[in-house]
Amino acid sequence: MNSDKIKKGIARTPHRGLLYAAGVSKKNIDKPFIGIASSFSDLVPGHIGMRDLERQIEKGIHSGGGQSFVFGVPAVCDGIAMGHSGMQYSLPSRDLIADCVETVAGAHQLDGLVLLSNCDKITPGMLIAALRLNIPAIIVTAGPMLDGVCKHQKLTMIKGSFEAVGKYRAGVISEEELCEMEENSCPSAGACQGLYTANTMACLTEVIGMSLPQCGTASAVSALKRRIAFDSGLQVVNLVREGIRPSDIITRDSLRNAIICDLAMGGSTNSFLHILAIANAGGIDISLKDFEELSEKVKQIVKLDPSAEPTMADLHNAGGISAVLKTLYKNIPELKNTAGVNGYNLEELTKNTWVDSNLIHPVTSPVTQKPGLGILYGNIASGGCVTKISGIDEKCYEFEGIARPFDSEEDAMEALENDKIKAGDVIVIRYEGPKGGPGMREMLAPTSLLVGKGLGTSVALITDGRFSGGTRGICIGHICPEAADGGVIALIEEGDKIRININKRTLDLLVDDKTLDERRKKLKPFTPKHAGGYLAKYARFVKDASHGAIV
Repeated sequence: MNSDKIKKGIARTPHRGLLYAAGVSKKNIDKPFIGIASSFSDLVPGHIGMRDLERQIEKGIHSGGGQSFVFGVPAVCDGIAMGHSGMQYSLPSRDLIADCVETVAGAHQLDGLVLLSNCDKITPGMLIAALRLNIPAIIVTAGPMLDGVCKHQKLTMIKGSFEAVGKYRAGVISEEELCEMEENSCPSAGACQGLYTANTMACLTEVIGMSLPQCGTASAVSALKRRIAFDSGLQVVNLVREGIRPSDIITRDSLRNAIICDLAMGGSTNSFLHILAIANAGGIDISLKDFEELSEKVKQIVKLDPSAEPTMADLHNAGGISAVLKTLYKNIPELKNTAGVNGYNLEELTKNTWVDSNLIHPVTSPVTQKPGLGILYGNIASGGCVTKISGIDEKCYEFEGIARPFDSEEDAMEALENDKIKAGDVIVIRYEGPKGGPGMREMLAPTSLLVGKGLGTSVALITDGRFSGGTRGICIGHICPEAADGGVIALIEEGDKIRININKRTLDLLVDDKTLDERRKKLKPFTPKHAGGYLAKYARFVKDASHGAIV
C-alpha cells in the first residue's frame, strides 16, 4: 500500500508517533488509509450539508476495514460570485482544487480517496486530481437542492432570482413579488435545481463511472444520498484491495460516453472545458473534434430547466442517469459498455432500469432533431465557440443583428439596465476570456436580464467568456481566439453586422478581410488586469478555451 511508506519499519517511528497523535489506533495502523477530500463550506449552499455526508462516508470506510482522514478543499459558489470580480476566481479554482487534493494525498501517501464535491468547478477539479494521483477513488456529489415553491409556482434559483430581476425591471412583477421569489427559490441545501454546471458535472461523473448509481440525481437532503455516501466509503476500500484506479475507469470510451449524454441532455456548456481538462490530466485523446463528431449523431432526448420546466428532481424520478444510459445504449453505437467504480458495466447497470419515457424520450422520438449543445466556427471563432442549442428558440436558429461591443461584463450590464439594448442587437462582451478576464467569467447576469426583460429571442449575446449552465437564449461563448490574444472579437466595432447560424454551426462578422486587417494594425496590445496574486499567475499560464482552459 502507498501508506506503507509512512508507517512501516523502524525508520518510520516518528511518522507512526504523529499518526497516533492524530488519533489512529494501533489496531488501525495497518489498514488502508483513505482520505475524504471534503469541500464543505458554510458559504456554499450546495455544500452546507456535507458534514453529515462526511460522517456517512467515514462509517462506510471503517465498516469496510479502512482508516479515514477528512481534509478540506476550497469551494466557490458561482451564484454568489456571479456578476462581479469574484467570478474571476471561479474557473481558476478548478486547478487550485486539483492542486490541493494532489498535494494532501501525495504528501501523506494515502491509499485511496473519497472526493466529496458538488458545485461547478469542484467536481471537475477533483476528477483531475484523481487522475493525477491515480490511486483508487470515488466521487460523491452532494446532490441537487429541493425545488422552490411560491404561491404554487415552481421555482428554481435561476427563474426565481436572476430572471426575476429582469421581470422586475421590465415591470412584469412587483418588488413585493420579487422578494417573495427571492426567499423561496432556494429552499434547502444542495446544488441549484436545474441542469446547470454543478448538476451537469454530477451526472457526467456518474456516466463516466466515478460515482455510484443515482448519485448524480439523488437530492442533497435525501436518505438515499446518505446511503450512497456510506456505500461509497465501503466501496473505496474494495477498490484499494482490488487495485482499481481512476485510469481504469476514466478512459477515452467513458469520456466519449459523457459527451454523448451531455449532448442528449443539453447540459451546461462548461462541460466542454471540463471534459477537455479531465482528458488532459489523464493523457487521454479527447478534443473538440470528438464533440463535433458526436453532435452529428446525437439528438436531445431530455430537456430540463433552464430550457424547460422539469428539474433534477423530475429526472431522478424518471429513472435518473441509468435511465438515460439505457435509452441511449444500443441505439447510439458510439456509446460503449464501460465499467464503473461499483464493479458493474453499463449493460449490467441498465438491464433492469425503469425509464419514464414522458421525460426521457426514446431515441426514435427525441425532444428535438438537434443535440443539446453545439460547436460553431467562423471568422469570429476560428478556434471554435460553444452554445447551448437546447436553450435557443428554434425560430432564432438563424439570427443576424447589429454589434454592440463592450470590453467588460459591467459595461454590458450598464447598457442593459438602462434600456440601451434593443431588439436586433448582438451584445459582444470581450476581454473576459481565460487570459483576458482573467478567469473566463460566466455571463448569467446579462443573459438572465435579457430573458427577464423579454429580449431572449430578439437579442443575441456572444463572448469570449463563459455562460452559466443556467443560461438560455441566443448565447454563444468560449470564443477562440479570445480578445486578449488579438482574436477577431477584439476588432468588432459598433454597428457591424454579425450572423449566427445554428443550423450550419457558424458565427461570422460580416466585415471584409481588408477592413479587419486595417483595424488589427490599430489594435493596442492587451495589458493584463492583475499585476500580482493568484489571478496574475493563472492568466500567465492558462491555455485557451478550446484546450479546456487548462493551466
